[in-house]
Amino acid sequence: MVNNIFKITLLCSFLVSALSHAQLFRTKDRMDKLQEFDEQKFSWGFFLAGNNFDYKLVLDPKLGMNGRQNAVQSKGSYSFGAGLIGKMKLNDSFDLRLEPGLQFVQRELVFDTQENSEFAAGTNSIPPFMPITLTDADKKRNLKSTYLDVPLLLEFHGDRWYNSRPYVAAGVNYMANLQSNQNATEDNSTGVFRSTTHNFGWSVEAGLQFYFSRFKLTPGFRGTFVMNNELVKDNADTPPYWASAISAMHSRVFMFVLKFE
Repeated sequence: MVNNIFKITLLCSFLVSALSHAQLFRTKDRMDKLQEFDEQKFSWGFFLAGNNFDYKLVLDPKLGMNGRQNAVQSKGSYSFGAGLIGKMKLNDSFDLRLEPGLQFVQRELVFDTQENSEFAAGTNSIPPFMPITLTDADKKRNLKSTYLDVPLLLEFHGDRWYNSRPYVAAGVNYMANLQSNQNATEDNSTGVFRSTTHNFGWSVEAGLQFYFSRFKLTPGFRGTFVMNNELVKDNADTPPYWASAISAMHSRVFMFVLKFE
């Protein structure tokens, strides 16, 4: 509790200090900072990010459900990322941004699919298989990923209010999972969960831009949603306790970004 209060106090102190230096509340002797910065056709910078990756799961109605309960659960966790910023000014209200970065991710899938053994004799849609007893290790898959995330964003910003201005942005993403195991011959029967390497999604973002004497600081919140199915099915001879219980899975990303230009 004390640590949480300390963190909140520290964050509030930082925000108050930033707002004060940006002269949001001063009306006397106010000077607009970096007045010519946004007039440049091209500009550059970098960003740091805190992220939360999770999967939106669409489960198989037979193999992925225990009655009305989901037999597979996705658990996200918080991690970080960093990248570069390239901006092209389109006009006084719109900019085009390319912000490639690396996102380091860890997620967990939990499979409560032991009841799938009842289909061992096979059905019209499920081939016969040899049932096994799932251990604790079988029921969990810890998925570590490194994403090369390349969003292309169209940004709309309002007019300056002293040394700040609001903005919103939206665009498309290419996301390469560098640890996808897509081409691995092993699958969940040996503890290897496979997903697609090349993925595509869309993003929305909103935040505030603060102008200082030597740089522009932009805190913002971004949501990214993968459109394609990232699941790679298990091999045909693998019992249907893992990938077969999932029809589709799509990454959902919520990110706090801190940009320096």
